[in-house]
Amino acid sequence: MSFVVKMNKSKSSSNQNNGKNEKLMNGNAVHHVRVKTHVNPDKTKSDKLRWTVRASEMSKNTLNPIRAIVDGMKLTPNPEKPMIALSIGDPTVFGNLPTDDTVLQAMKKAIDSNKYNGYAPSVGYQKSREAVANFYNRPEAPLESKDVILASGCSQAIELALSVLCNPGDNILVPCPGFSLYKTLAVSMGIQVKLYNLLPEKSWEIDLQHLESLVDEKTACVIVNNPSNPCGSVFSKEHLQKIISVASRNCVPILADEIYGDMVFPGRDFYPMACLSSDVPILSCGGLAKRWLVPGWRMGWILIYDRNNIFGNEIREGLVKLSQRILGPCTIVQGALESILNNTPVEFYQRTVGFLKSNSEICFSELSTVPGLNPVMPAGAMYIMVGIEMEHFPEFQNDVEFTERLVTEQSVFCLPATAFEYPNFFRIVVTVPEEMMAEACVRIREFCTRHYRPRSQDSNDLDQ
Repeated sequence: MSFVVKMNKSKSSSNQNNGKNEKLMNGNAVHHVRVKTHVNPDKTKSDKLRWTVRASEMSKNTLNPIRAIVDGMKLTPNPEKPMIALSIGDPTVFGNLPTDDTVLQAMKKAIDSNKYNGYAPSVGYQKSREAVANFYNRPEAPLESKDVILASGCSQAIELALSVLCNPGDNILVPCPGFSLYKTLAVSMGIQVKLYNLLPEKSWEIDLQHLESLVDEKTACVIVNNPSNPCGSVFSKEHLQKIISVASRNCVPILADEIYGDMVFPGRDFYPMACLSSDVPILSCGGLAKRWLVPGWRMGWILIYDRNNIFGNEIREGLVKLSQRILGPCTIVQGALESILNNTPVEFYQRTVGFLKSNSEICFSELSTVPGLNPVMPAGAMYIMVGIEMEHFPEFQNDVEFTERLVTEQSVFCLPATAFEYPNFFRIVVTVPEEMMAEACVRIREFCTRHYRPRSQDSNDLDQ
């Protein structure tokens, strides 16, 4: 860029420039001066920038199927009937299943000690990890404190296990029907979910042939949930051994979701998968939530059962690094953990399981005689699955519409099993008070009696 600069002519300037760099203009010397200039880049940048704040791809890929379905339902209870919610997997909701007093006293003692107000190691206090290891130690599946990673609930334990075993593009094998969190976590992490079938006619055993057909070179782990949410099933020792054999043949580790471990009805036994495995490495996830009836305390753990050093140091170190993202679970609960595990009386567990079995039997007995319904008797956990013969309920297209209308007419809310990717069933939580369970079954019977249509009548209706 050039500028013309006009100056008064003087002898000295004339002599110095010798006419080389100046011209006369009206008796004055004129200099042509070239000045280097540039446009302010910040100004140009600010002119082009616009606010573009967007949610991450991970957040967009995070979907809770239960919330997605329930939020889309039109749930307007009958104002003449009090609401009975059989949909919430929280045993504390109705106040009829309090935790044991020894559990509360352990927490109070931990608080009063003033020892657990600071940060703990990200994997948990050494003493707390030792307590968990001692509690679950078995001759066939020995544990030390180094084999325990404490987590913020069993849900975070599952997230840590998936994160250490899987890379984006890998796939995992997940039960169907199964706990929706597996898919919620996996999809958000870029992990493909392959669903293997459970068989209701065999008390929800795994279709082993289907399971094995899904394995490929990208399969990072198989998730086994026993006892099951949403099915309430408990696998036999023989069936668990067959599952482990599938994993062994295909060199695939197992992520065992055993949060309902030992919550099995009298006459049935719970077998930790690690006690049956000689060559398949297992990450077992558990916690206080269900057996001790304190889901809000958010105390979970991963038990590392390596076999033949397959996990080695790499998986252990990976779990330690991942645990450092949130610096571990609540330190007060950690401080109470040893006392909770060692001092909770056996009678507390027995009362809880006895209540769950009684309610399950009431529900199964009542609904087994309802036309169009096929409940599957559970053997543990807190749930019962009920099949709907949709062809006998032509007013409804699917289980979502069926359960939606059940709320509208009878103020009973059961979770449609579409939430577990298993249509034409619904799940009932059996933790409600006994009288409420009985009343809910009466209302469900009334509803089904009103809407049930025999097949012959359906055919006649079509002919008319």
